[in-house]
Amino acid sequence: MFRDLVNRYATPFVTGLFVISFVSGLSLFFHVGTAAFRGMHEWLSLVLAVPFVLHVWKNWLPLMSYLKRGWLVWPLGVCLVAGLAFAVPGMVEVGGIGGNPQMAMYRAMGDARIADLAPVLKVTPEELDRRLARVGLTGVDHATSLAAAAKAAGMEERHVIFSVILPH
Repeated sequence: MFRDLVNRYATPFVTGLFVISFVSGLSLFFHVGTAAFRGMHEWLSLVLAVPFVLHVWKNWLPLMSYLKRGWLVWPLGVCLVAGLAFAVPGMVEVGGIGGNPQMAMYRAMGDARIADLAPVLKVTPEELDRRLARVGLTGVDHATSLAAAAKAAGMEERHVIFSVILPH
């Protein structure tokens, strides 16, 4: 019964979930429908692991034949190198370069002096004070950083930064 189900459905499920992963991945790559496709891509790509494992189990003997003949080694090696080519630059910072640029900007905003943020955000210092007051930060020294002001007030830095950047 189980073997019959695996033989009948493993490959079609791998194919269907791969198509979903491919289409949603293209959408994410081209930044089209990101909100609609991100969750689909992440979750269904994880679900793809189940029929993939069943497919490998079903085709174990042919797979071992590929391994014995060396036909499996170099394609897996190429895939590993391709994956590392994308992963390593994001994991290693060389000379301060690397990582997520949005997180770098977030850290820069938090570390910046409050006096320096008004021109960057294209607002007056008074407007910046109003935005800070909306989250409960009043009478803040403009020579201090946004992160330090949030910490001194016992507030979450992220919340303060977002309230200054997105004043709604």
